[in-house]
Amino acid sequence: MIKELETIVLSRDLPEYGLNRGDIGAVVHCYAEGKAYEVEFVTGEGQTIAVVTLEAKDVRPMHANEILHVRGLKAA
Repeated sequence: MIKELETIVLSRDLPEYGLNRGDIGAVVHCYAEGKAYEVEFVTGEGQTIAVVTLEAKDVRPMHANEILHVRGLKAA
């Protein structure tokens, strides 16, 4: 189960926030024993893009053998 302060990977696009599948976020709160999460997404400089409540199916843990990738942020 994903815990607070863990890094997660977004499993679907969230165009209303300018977020894409594969974007990285941090869990800031867990709801109902892992059924949903409050996730913060930030820029490389630490500016918050969005804080979004997501269901467990919308996120997954980051794996040790994955590499991060940088992309430009489009306005939502």
